[in-house]
Amino acid sequence: MHVPDGFINAPVSVAAGAVAASAVAVSLRGARRELDERTAPLAGLVAAFIFAVQMLNFPVAAGTSGHLLGGALAAILVGPYTGVLCVSVVLLMQGILFADGGLTALGVNITNMAVVTVVVAYAVFRGLLRLLPAGRRSVTAAAFAGALLSVPGAAVMFTLFYALGGTTDVPIGKVFTAMTGVHVLIGIGEAVITAATVGAVIAVRPDLVHGARGLAVPLKLRVDGRLVDAPAAPAAPVPAAARSTRPLWISGLVTALVLAGFVSYYASSSPDGLEKVAADQGIDAKAREHAAADSPLADYSVKDVSDARLSGGLAGIIGVGGTVLVGTGVFWAVRRRRADDLTAAATAAPSAH
Repeated sequence: MHVPDGFINAPVSVAAGAVAASAVAVSLRGARRELDERTAPLAGLVAAFIFAVQMLNFPVAAGTSGHLLGGALAAILVGPYTGVLCVSVVLLMQGILFADGGLTALGVNITNMAVVTVVVAYAVFRGLLRLLPAGRRSVTAAAFAGALLSVPGAAVMFTLFYALGGTTDVPIGKVFTAMTGVHVLIGIGEAVITAATVGAVIAVRPDLVHGARGLAVPLKLRVDGRLVDAPAAPAAPVPAAARSTRPLWISGLVTALVLAGFVSYYASSSPDGLEKVAADQGIDAKAREHAAADSPLADYSVKDVSDARLSGGLAGIIGVGGTVLVGTGVFWAVRRRRADDLTAAATAAPSAH
């Protein structure tokens, strides 16, 4: 759903940029409360994973494909504020290096794909967790529902932007029907990917899943054919903070590199939902060439590398590497700022007498 330059006029694009900048500023402050020494590097990994999976377009209808937006996944894994920042980092890398998503439309894209998806997904996720019985399956089911609804939510926001500042004369009813219809189908793919990823992380490290914090499922033993709660271990458990996140980080990075560097070659080549709707309805009549169209990585290929498989794979690997470096740097800086604030507050506090 990367909106190119020329779909939305300048005044609305500027207004969307202001909304996006405000949301990022709020998220930078909110992320200080979500990130700690364990989750800061994992947030960079989540951004890189989203970048990789967005390269894997999957077919949803004849001649149409979809890809992960990632807002729901990021919000549930690392928190809603950090989730907005994760997807924003991905969009910034894609727009500057890969000519994917217009630079003048960056505010529209951040609002659609980062802010709206996170808000919708996390609201649905938290609401369902209050209704469902506590447990890992409930977290996974709530993640599925939140992700499913977040994608048509972003499609509705695009329709609103188009109604306010579309550069072509297409009836808004047609845009709404076409956008929501195809993105409901894409939402199913988003939900499957999100639920599978959240479920996999919960299975190995539930303490690192923001949406599963406080989740405690007792160990079960089968006694005389019945499942019963296992007795508590006599020794005190090892604090979660003392457990290394390195194995998860390495396995996650390797997975992202494999997906972007190898699996992406087999992704669907059909246009995604927005591209298909834009072509069918005439929304793209005034689309402009991307300002970074001459980038050596434009269109997810490496310039002057003639082999398509090698070119796309190298571009994907470069993208994952760049995203994890930029993302980790941003989140470490946010984490350090929180530590500095806490130190300053402790220093300024009057000593007790």
